[in-house]
Amino acid sequence: MVKNALLLLFAFAVFSCGSKEETGGPDAAVARVNNAYLDREELKGIVPAGTSKQDSIAIIKSYIDRWASQKLLYDAAVVNVGDDKQKEIESLIKQYTADLYTKAYLEEVVKQSTDTAVPQEELVKYYNANKQNFRATAMLVRLKYIKMAKDHPKFALARQKFLSGNKKDIKALNDMALQFKSYAFNDSIWTDMNEVYQKLPFITPVNREKYISSGTSYQYPDSTDVYMVKVSKVIDRNQVAPYEYIKPTLQQLIINNRKLELIKKFQKEITDDAIKNNKYEIYK
Repeated sequence: MVKNALLLLFAFAVFSCGSKEETGGPDAAVARVNNAYLDREELKGIVPAGTSKQDSIAIIKSYIDRWASQKLLYDAAVVNVGDDKQKEIESLIKQYTADLYTKAYLEEVVKQSTDTAVPQEELVKYYNANKQNFRATAMLVRLKYIKMAKDHPKFALARQKFLSGNKKDIKALNDMALQFKSYAFNDSIWTDMNEVYQKLPFITPVNREKYISSGTSYQYPDSTDVYMVKVSKVIDRNQVAPYEYIKPTLQQLIINNRKLELIKKFQKEITDDAIKNNKYEIYK
């Protein structure tokens, strides 16, 4: 009962907005393990607003118990881990600290210095030089489709304009778009086959060859609607991915390569500068 009352007091301390406790010692602590103290301030914010008193007590007690367990385990480890292992751990800590600082510094240098604009010519040149490395991981398709009600009064007109493919008819279809249940008119965009399965649910991996091949067009009726589909082009899995599809990846690869080159250049410059200013030397 006393323990629960104390925990409830701690819970109220966490919730009270106006109170401010001193930190850094026993007077501001809610728990102690050997010479370590858990500061009352650390409990602020761990209990979600609106939590009941009973649940608040449970959350706070769990947090304190976990803190105590970690401290006790650490103290036991320091005493019981052998000297060789301690030296290994300390070495790892030093290396990890150095890596964190270095990574943060290099990220800031790269952020300030990397040009993220990639001209079209550079993208095309990079693609042509490396296209054999860019293989499609799934079948890619360029198609357009409309889904509309079978008995729609403008069904015949929509079908005519859909099959025509000229720009005026595509514009007319866009003007009618609100009358379609779903649609996609831009068949210049490459689409992953998994997206096609979602847009055209009558197509499955089992029957795909029946409905997806370059240059085909067809209608597929279901109970109340009709799908009109026209497939422009298909690229099979493991074939070279088209430039338009892979373009965002190319851009990111080029920017990443610039970052790596910048880091190498910066590392060389900082080393050369240290040698020049007698801050770095190798003893023979």
